Amino acid sequence: MSADAPRAEGVIDAARSRSEHVLTGWLNRQGGACATLDDAINYSVLGTGKRLRPVLVYLAGRALGAEDRALDAPAAAIEMIHAYSLVHDDLPAMDDDDLRRGRPTVHRAFDEPLAILAGDALQTLAFEALASRPHPRLGELVTTLARAAGRDGMAAGQAIDLGAVGSTMDLAALQAMHQHKTGALIRAAVRLGALVAVEESDPRVAALDQYAAAIGLAFQIHDDVLDVTGDTQTLGKISGADAERHKPTYPALLGLENAQRRARELLDEALTALGPLGDAGQPLAALARFMIARDH
Repeated sequence: MSADAPRAEGVIDAARSRSEHVLTGWLNRQGGACATLDDAINYSVLGTGKRLRPVLVYLAGRALGAEDRALDAPAAAIEMIHAYSLVHDDLPAMDDDDLRRGRPTVHRAFDEPLAILAGDALQTLAFEALASRPHPRLGELVTTLARAAGRDGMAAGQAIDLGAVGSTMDLAALQAMHQHKTGALIRAAVRLGALVAVEESDPRVAALDQYAAAIGLAFQIHDDVLDVTGDTQTLGKISGADAERHKPTYPALLGLENAQRRARELLDEALTALGPLGDAGQPLAALARFMIARDH
């Protein structure tokens, strides 16, 4: 692929801005039955975050010829699922975090019961958004998101993570945990964008899944690295929290340099997987590079 990083970065920024606009429209399209709940939902979603998952929806869909209008609903849906997962992960019963994206977590800014309800509402609103636009493969889209978020995806990964605190985990088990907790939703984002554009049988869908599997794991490894090398102000969350909780991580298991090397290897795998897309894959390549170069 020919390198045109500035243009690719501009495309990524435009997709991020569009996702923010679409999310704002969805959450503010009409007043809910409880203003306080609406406030907690908006606080958890709007104005913060990298929007990596909706950007992946847009970039994958565009690479296969989909129009942004058709990608808006799945992009909003997956970010709502991601936001709900962060709200619940931060709860005292889970990771018990006080800081998220540089400000108090939802249960600290409001209260614990309202945080639970905000997460619940975001989860159901995600599927409402996804189902709001007719599509010939709507069933596949809904199934993709449900599986990625549920007992075979993100929820399973969080359960494995909680059960692993204070225990020893080998590399295969750690990778499996990350593939569920973080990787499942990243793969779903790419798959959602692809399925909006083409049938599952299109060979480029499989290529994109290989790309997504690689960047999903690389993203989490880099997160583990940042927990060691980053500072709280830059990260927007408490640095060193994984070590303090005795959670299994790639740096703890492999050492910092080997963890960083593994992330770079996965980046190379992701870029190779984009080969069948030609120049249309350039924005996805730029995003993959960003995902292991970011400082937060």
